[in-house]
Amino acid sequence: MSLPTLDALAAFLHDALGADAYPPEERGGVFHAPATRVAAGRPLTRLGLALDPWPGLRAWAARGAFDAVFLHRPWRLAQGTLGPEVGVVYAHLPFDEHLTTGDNAPLAAALGFRTREVLGRKQGRPIGMLGDVSPRPVADALALVTRVFGGVEAVVLPAPARTVAQVAVVGAMNDALVREAAARGAGLYVTGQLRAAARAAVDETGIAVAAVGHEESERWGLGALADLVGSRWPALQVAIADAPAAGLLHPPSTADQP
Repeated sequence: MSLPTLDALAAFLHDALGADAYPPEERGGVFHAPATRVAAGRPLTRLGLALDPWPGLRAWAARGAFDAVFLHRPWRLAQGTLGPEVGVVYAHLPFDEHLTTGDNAPLAAALGFRTREVLGRKQGRPIGMLGDVSPRPVADALALVTRVFGGVEAVVLPAPARTVAQVAVVGAMNDALVREAAARGAGLYVTGQLRAAARAAVDETGIAVAAVGHEESERWGLGALADLVGSRWPALQVAIADAPAAGLLHPPSTADQP
C-alpha cells in the first residue's frame, strides 16, 4: 500500500484545504525539508500532528519515531529542532477556515447537516456555513455541539427556548454575521469565542450561541486532519499531540482497505 513523501503530503494538504484561494504566504506547505535528498524522498510511515512548537516537541517526535510533523503554527520552530531527517509541513489560515469553525465539511457531517451553504466571506473566501438539521430543542442542539467538541467555553441561551432547525458555524462573530445567520433561519450560532460587539444582535434576534473555544476548535481540527490524511493513506501512522508533553496515537484508517 502506498505511502506519501513529504512533498506528496504537502501537495495533498494544499488541495484538500483549498490553498490556491489564499495569498502565497498563507498557503502553507513544506516548512523544513530533511537535510538529505534520500530522507526527503523516502516514504513517510509515521506522522505527528501538533498546533505549536513546545519545549518537549523534539522528545515527543523522537518517542513517536516520526518521519514528519505537521504544525499549525510553526513560526517559533528553529531549524534542526527535530533533527536533520524529520520534515515539517504546515497550514495556518487554510486549516483554520476549513477544519475549525469555518466552512468545514467534516464538522458539518459531525453536526448532522443535511445541507451546507456559505455564511459570511472574507476576501472572497467562505468563513462560515449554514446547515439544515433535524429539528430539535435548543438544549439538544447544544448537547450535540458539546459532545462533538468535548465541551464548550460559553453559551448564550434565548428566552424563551426555541427549536433549532438550522445551525450556523462561523469563524468570526460580529453584529452583521449574527443578524445574517438569524435572518436565514439559524437558531444556533457556533463559533470559537464570544464577542461583546455582537451581543446586541444576539439579544435582539434571540439566537442561541455556543462558543467552543479557540484552541478546542483547533484541536478538533487536528482530529479531522488525522482522519483526512488517514483516508488518503490508510497505512500511514498518525499521532496527535494530545498535550504539550504527550502524543495520542490516532490509528490508521481502515477506509478503502481491501
